[in-house]
Amino acid sequence: MINKQTKPIIEHVGELRNRFVRIMISILVCTFALFMFSTRIISIDGRNIRIPYPDIYNNFASQIITALQDIVLPEYVRVILTGPGQALSAQIYISLMCGVIISIPLILWELTGFIKPGLYKNEIKLLRNLLVPASLLFFIGAVFALYIMVPMTMEFMYKYGVSLQAETYITIDVFVAFITFFILAFGIAFQLPIIMWLTTRFGFISSTFWRDNWRYTLVLLVAIGAIITPDASGITMWLITIPMMLLYFVGYVASRNVSSERKVET
Repeated sequence: MINKQTKPIIEHVGELRNRFVRIMISILVCTFALFMFSTRIISIDGRNIRIPYPDIYNNFASQIITALQDIVLPEYVRVILTGPGQALSAQIYISLMCGVIISIPLILWELTGFIKPGLYKNEIKLLRNLLVPASLLFFIGAVFALYIMVPMTMEFMYKYGVSLQAETYITIDVFVAFITFFILAFGIAFQLPIIMWLTTRFGFISSTFWRDNWRYTLVLLVAIGAIITPDASGITMWLITIPMMLLYFVGYVASRNVSSERKVET
């Protein structure tokens, strides 16, 4: 049953502020921990134990950046610094990105909590049950971008430099921004099946709409892929479009037998 109690607008603003503050605290705590700490091995009773240890240089962020280089960069590409502050800003940037990713479950929890008063009880339960699948899809999208999309794009684009016998480098800030963009973009894009299912479940869009307009969706996704991909070859565009269309069809199948009625519980 929908919550019949009405609140003044100032109370809604206050509630939104409180939820935003909790989200920001979570992100900042994670960011601070990644930027300020590393680990150190200590020996206790002959056993080696790894514990957190303050280290602003060889911190978790720098270790993550090093690991990302091994994952996505071709072996002939080197990361370079062209300014004294690039390494520091890159570590801050990667710490913040990881803080956002770690806080995704809390972000989704707070968002559903804010819209809860306008929903029926069965819809509230439904949204809560979708928190885990939504978080999982975000992480799957991020992993897909990290281990498939970014390495293939890097390899493809840098081969042009190799063919010219040019030295192949990438600055640390461009490297981090490139990876961050793809990880966040694919993490959000992988929410498409859940969005399609919810809009059908709440009666905003019928499942036949998804079936009848898949051609227009394909054209739209191709256009989006052409805009956001960094090369004009068309190959990376399809690397984005194909998985998005697969997700679209997954969303259609999931929403096909969903009732669009909003059921009132008393």
